[in-house]
Amino acid sequence: MSEELVGRGEELRVLGELLERAGDAGGAVVVRGEAGIGKSALVTAVSRLAGVRPMRVLTTTGTQSEAQIAFAGLDRLLRPIIDQVDRLPPPQRGAVLAALGRSDHGVPELFLVALATLSMLGEAAAEAPVLLVVEDAQWLDRASAEVLLFVARRLDFEPVVLVAALRDGFDGPFAESGLPEMALRRLERAEAELLVDERLPPELRERVLREAAGNPLALVELPSVVEVGGDGAALPLTARLEQAFSTRMVSLPDATKTLLLVMALNDGDALSEVLEAAAIVAGEQLEADDLVPAIAARLVEAGAESVRFLHPLMRSAIHQRSSVGRRHRAHAALARVVVNDDRRVWHRAASTTGPDDAVAADLEAAAVRAQRRGGIAAGTAAMERSAQLTRDPVLRGERLLRAAELAFELGRRESVVRLLAEADQVGLSVRQSWRTAWIGGSFDDGVLGRVPAAWSPTRVAERAAADDPDLALKLLHGAALRCWWTEPGAETRRSVVAAAERVPVDGDDPRLLVILAYASPIDRGGIVLDRLRRQAVAADGQAARMLGNAAQAIGAFELAAGFFAGSLHDLRVQGRLGLLARALTLQAWSGALLADLDLAMPAADEAFRLARDSSQPLVAASARATQALLAGMRGEQDEAYRFAAEAERTALPGDARALLSAVQFARGSAALTDGRHEDAFTELRRIYDPADPASHTAARCYAVGDLAEAAVRSGRADEVASLMTEMTAVGARTPSPALHTGLRYARALLAGDAEAPPLFEASLRSGPIHRARAQLALGERLRRQRRAAESRPPLRAARDTFDALGLIRWGDRARGELRAAGETSRRRTPEARDQLTPQELQIAQMGAQGLTNREIGQRLYLSHRTISSHLHRIFPKLGITSRAELRTALPGDTVT
Repeated sequence: MSEELVGRGEELRVLGELLERAGDAGGAVVVRGEAGIGKSALVTAVSRLAGVRPMRVLTTTGTQSEAQIAFAGLDRLLRPIIDQVDRLPPPQRGAVLAALGRSDHGVPELFLVALATLSMLGEAAAEAPVLLVVEDAQWLDRASAEVLLFVARRLDFEPVVLVAALRDGFDGPFAESGLPEMALRRLERAEAELLVDERLPPELRERVLREAAGNPLALVELPSVVEVGGDGAALPLTARLEQAFSTRMVSLPDATKTLLLVMALNDGDALSEVLEAAAIVAGEQLEADDLVPAIAARLVEAGAESVRFLHPLMRSAIHQRSSVGRRHRAHAALARVVVNDDRRVWHRAASTTGPDDAVAADLEAAAVRAQRRGGIAAGTAAMERSAQLTRDPVLRGERLLRAAELAFELGRRESVVRLLAEADQVGLSVRQSWRTAWIGGSFDDGVLGRVPAAWSPTRVAERAAADDPDLALKLLHGAALRCWWTEPGAETRRSVVAAAERVPVDGDDPRLLVILAYASPIDRGGIVLDRLRRQAVAADGQAARMLGNAAQAIGAFELAAGFFAGSLHDLRVQGRLGLLARALTLQAWSGALLADLDLAMPAADEAFRLARDSSQPLVAASARATQALLAGMRGEQDEAYRFAAEAERTALPGDARALLSAVQFARGSAALTDGRHEDAFTELRRIYDPADPASHTAARCYAVGDLAEAAVRSGRADEVASLMTEMTAVGARTPSPALHTGLRYARALLAGDAEAPPLFEASLRSGPIHRARAQLALGERLRRQRRAAESRPPLRAARDTFDALGLIRWGDRARGELRAAGETSRRRTPEARDQLTPQELQIAQMGAQGLTNREIGQRLYLSHRTISSHLHRIFPKLGITSRAELRTALPGDTVT
């Protein structure tokens, strides 16, 4: 093993095994550690191993100066395989070419670019396995990082391996990715001694070993700066390493120093750029040979067309040693040399000492270009820098607001607060202040809002309604979300509704219906339901999604599921994964409450994965709560409580009542399914306690039947009598289908034997799951009255419905009652949903509809190779041998 890999044998072995498996299955790993710990050496060694196998190695490196250029890292990675773009479907091809600045296709969705990248890598890997190497991942531009993380999470069935090197102490996508990590440790004493020159004086050698503390780079570099007997405790290790690199520069020729300065400030590695810009700074022609002293000093390495530092700290050290004036001159020279518009304008901005309207305008144009390519993070940085260089205060305020809007799209709360504060100091117009109110009040779907928080956007909306109805609706949507997620009080709810109903838009406008449903699901539920039924077929996917939100909020779950199904196609095609995750989450919740497991299970599973990919923790937690409910309904108790606890951990800090109530409902449902009726009552009763953070207006409507059953079966029926009176009064104010279904069931359960028959008859007119539970309860009651013969038909019907729905525990309960009534039941035949994972079920459903592997992959943001691998696992589970048999194996299954 070479000197640079001392102590890294185990890590190299593990990575080598990952490469060895790449022909069958890929994977990803983040190699992380402090500066100088040996990440680059290890990654370089892995690249050499890959070249021997042979594998195709694609490399990109993050640089601080390039972090503001959208998709710069991705462009560098894909450049060797850009010819694969011609094999992509048109939407993917257009998206990735626009992202890389090679077309004017329009604003591409980030995740459509990500799917295109995955497809290109898959095509390249068909010829030979691929190793993706990402060095200095902490400095990769955000758009590239998010694309590569999307890819990394989908390599299980691809002959592609991703290895990313990440320095400790940095935030960002790779630091929070959840990918497998390999943390590099410092070397043990015996290993460290192998790296320190034995010819050093003993005192100096011991000093180096002590101060390096096992850091490999420090062990090699510190001898040049550590003096025997000196006090080295004043500087941290990284600073001492930078000092070591700086020391090497002292004796270098001036021409070499100039070249190194330009290299340190450049955001590319082209040798021609460095030479040309350095010549401008020096005022004389420089040659590649002027780099030879830096190469001899082990500062850089050069090829025929490129030059790079051997370690990132060298760039930092040179930057620190240079005066501000020299840095400005070097940036100005680079601005004259580089061809790319975005790189040129950033160098111009870095060379500017004060306001410069021309540079500010160019940065604004760069921000627009970044947005057009889908690089929101780069657009934010460019717009903010543009504002800083703008003289006119009105224009500066506008640019700060636009930067804040972009930061809001990224979910960067601290940046938004800072930018809005800066804009406010400038002095804003009335319209700009309206936008400020909208941006500042729109974080986290209103979860973190408190009672006064809904008032400000509501008042602003009232003033904006006549002049800007669209902005007014945006403001009121944020206020309504606060009403949904928290409990602001009746007065605030009324103010939001009153303001919304005064906005001059059509009464059927989906945006208005969502606001009314979220702010006042009870008192405006009837109006919303009536208008929803008039729009059973939405005009487009965006309208369908909003109508689905409104339907779900008022408890019209069948309508909601239909609307969400109508919204998914457009969201998938457009690559709008953030909105797709939200729509799938609510579709899954609606499906779960309808006990449509074939719909809900795949939707919840996909929603969680996409919410994680699009960095939406609240949406991911909502999907987890839905998975908890589904697991509990199926009798999978451990899964139910694990998912519920995970969702609760996200909901509690923000007091997200809507999510906390969903968690309690899932726990109560699990206990009810398991026959733990006392536990079920305790869990569900919390939803109805106004002082409990899990109490929620909408949940009180759909949980009423479950609470009544838990109360009756635990002998606590008397404790819910007043609550049933209260909910009956609520039912007089709203036609909520969920509430009235629950009330019919509750009345039947709570009634005496004489009053029960017509109440059960009314409850039997509900949907499949509620009808089956009413049939079970009716059959149990008849059997207890020694009317065994009469009990069997409803018990049989309940058993068959539970079996068809996949509710195994409920079906077993019906079988037990039938046995007690003197009838033996056949054993339940396992369904596809019992044998397949949720993702496999979704793929099988799509295959049964006749979609090809590529078509399924495009819908699910997976490669066609991954779809093929899943199908090969699915066939034996279903006892079939071809996709032609899927339709028979999955009769009536739903495709989302």
